[in-house]
Amino acid sequence: MSGTLYVVATPIGNLKDITRRAIEVLNEVDFILAEDTRVTMKLLHFYDIHGKKLISFHEHNEEKKIDEVEKLLKDGSDIALVSDAGTPLIQDPGYRLIRHLRKNGYPIVPIPGPSALISALSVSGLSTDAFVFLGFLPHKKKKRHDLYERIRDLNMTCVIYESVHRIDTLLEELCEIFPDREIFVAREMTKVHEEYYYGKVCEIKDNIKKKGEFVIIVGKSYER
Repeated sequence: MSGTLYVVATPIGNLKDITRRAIEVLNEVDFILAEDTRVTMKLLHFYDIHGKKLISFHEHNEEKKIDEVEKLLKDGSDIALVSDAGTPLIQDPGYRLIRHLRKNGYPIVPIPGPSALISALSVSGLSTDAFVFLGFLPHKKKKRHDLYERIRDLNMTCVIYESVHRIDTLLEELCEIFPDREIFVAREMTKVHEEYYYGKVCEIKDNIKKKGEFVIIVGKSYER
């Protein structure tokens, strides 16, 4: 009988934000696929989980690791897949692996938990009946503006991830394209210096601290 791949959600900041089931799975599996083994080791040490075999698994080696992971499962090993923060595969590597294993009949089990996307939506005050997740926007300005044009008249809440290096550019572009829409910005969620901002983007953009990681939620074009 083959082993099982567990897709395990881990904390997005505060290490206490993890389920009991996730801790049990991390304790019991034979191998852990980790986006950054150093980050995962901190979590394992925090919960006194020792002796685990960690395998580096990230966007640059995902395809190369598929055969190795499949062999381990075929030999009966149970494996956990974790990202650096939150629910794996949400703007993180892994879907090629999951797709391959699904096609070949291996058991894959989600261990749900933290997600920056859902956490931000839940406290945004913006409509959540229909939303689109855009993740990190393209680096090239033309591609970003093409995307803005496609969503301009889309009556859905839009969720964007952004880093400290590009947050100024994003906010300036949103102010230009969506000046009348309300936005919600979550900075460093669940961490010591977490902050939240709400209002029209042009009114609040200069008040936002440009440090850390961001989730930006753009409200609908109009409310029904």
